[in-house]
Amino acid sequence: MQLISPSLSSMPMLLGNSPAMTVVRRQIEQAAAAGMPVLITGESGTGKNVVAQTLHLLSSRRDQSFVQVNCPSLPHTLIESELFGYEQGAFTGANHTRSGKVEQAQNGTLFLDEIGDLDVTVQAKLLQVLQDFRFSRLGGAEERTVDIWLICATHRNLQEEMEAGRFRSDLYYRINVVSIELPPLRDHRSDIPMLLDHFLRHYEEKFGRSLEPLSSSVMRLLEAYHWPGNVRELENLVKRYVVLGTEQAIVEALNESEAAAATSPFIVDGHLPLRFQTQRAVRVLERQIILRALNEHRWNRRKTAQSLDISYRALLYKIKDAGLPRLRQGNATPCSPEENER
Repeated sequence: MQLISPSLSSMPMLLGNSPAMTVVRRQIEQAAAAGMPVLITGESGTGKNVVAQTLHLLSSRRDQSFVQVNCPSLPHTLIESELFGYEQGAFTGANHTRSGKVEQAQNGTLFLDEIGDLDVTVQAKLLQVLQDFRFSRLGGAEERTVDIWLICATHRNLQEEMEAGRFRSDLYYRINVVSIELPPLRDHRSDIPMLLDHFLRHYEEKFGRSLEPLSSSVMRLLEAYHWPGNVRELENLVKRYVVLGTEQAIVEALNESEAAAATSPFIVDGHLPLRFQTQRAVRVLERQIILRALNEHRWNRRKTAQSLDISYRALLYKIKDAGLPRLRQGNATPCSPEENER
């Protein structure tokens, strides 16, 4: 999605009135004004790329180049020449001189996405650029001076990467002058309706479609979902809904994800007490069992309660406690009392 205005309110993945996103927006404004190196952290799909572009658009360098490098997409054998360029004859196939991304970002912003995947040998040369703002092209002897604003992003824990010897500590302290941590979507669920509305309007316009607002039942399903893919997953889900034109597309996608999660091992956090992790695992497993049973009985809650050998009242309580909607799969509408009596 293109960013067309240096305004925080125009950034789709930064929409939201939750306390978590309010903090992020304040940090972005402060970092853009300071112009110091910024490290953006957060899970995949939380919007690190959008934050980097927002920082550039709000900075004094907004009229200069914004150059992005996706570190994992480049083989280690090529990333040095991609970043710093090369002279003719520097290696086989170097038939001409080429400037690198660092040089192309002169007076502007260089964004290194997923810097945690950067090869250690290249990290050393990048550190030199940050220390004295000088570098040489691959195969060249001439030192070049550069003036860039460096923004980095990663989903990795760089503290752990340093301990494992995969990331230089001196580089870490150079790029982590200002840090911005993006929260996962499950930690600011109250922003889902606003994000959903934005993406829905965007893709309706893009595909020339006009759909009814999502039902309250599907909205409750979205707000209860665990969102492993964060805002990017929400955007893709809305796109699927607009293209297929039915709420069932959303229900099926969420059920598929829930089913996949049910076969995955639980995430263990060695920093939490055992009783807390056990309680969390039991709640997740119980929710998955109930959801699967409801789907098998087409969301007939009385039949579901009978199959699980619990009372109807107990099932209603557990559905509410698990954040599941009163939704009948197949038509994406709530079951009537008469249907549940059958």
